[in-house]
Amino acid sequence: MHGADVDILLVEDSPEDAELTLHSLRRNNLANRIHWARDGEEGLDFLFCRGPYSNRSFQNPPKVVLLDLKLPKVDGLEVLRQMKEDPRTRPIPVVVLTSSREEADVVRGYRNGANSYVQKPVDFDQFREAVRQLGLYWMVTNEAPPETTYSRG
Repeated sequence: MHGADVDILLVEDSPEDAELTLHSLRRNNLANRIHWARDGEEGLDFLFCRGPYSNRSFQNPPKVVLLDLKLPKVDGLEVLRQMKEDPRTRPIPVVVLTSSREEADVVRGYRNGANSYVQKPVDFDQFREAVRQLGLYWMVTNEAPPETTYSRG
């Protein structure tokens, strides 16, 4: 998807994890408009409407970002740091969805502004269920900030 309106931005370098995440979200009718960025640099380009995404507008931010930490080009913590430093992207909720079990990564994730930190389960069914629950919470239950929050900074 290259379009303007996106419900979820998935920043994930593993094709297997990305496909499983996308399948689970769509299977449960939690999001139709999902963009998959395959590395941290692409994720930042998408969020900041630059490079191949210069046709996007800051007026249509994703409702949530699912962010892996171990990414090529720009790691997830740097993506998170840049998002939370910029008033245009700061309000976007970020869920760190990673296989890292290191306590230091959890601490750094929250210090850099993560809204949630979820370790990817190894088991296929548990992973699918975790993504379903994330989708339900962030797309249905969570109350997003008013749109004016994004434009004011």
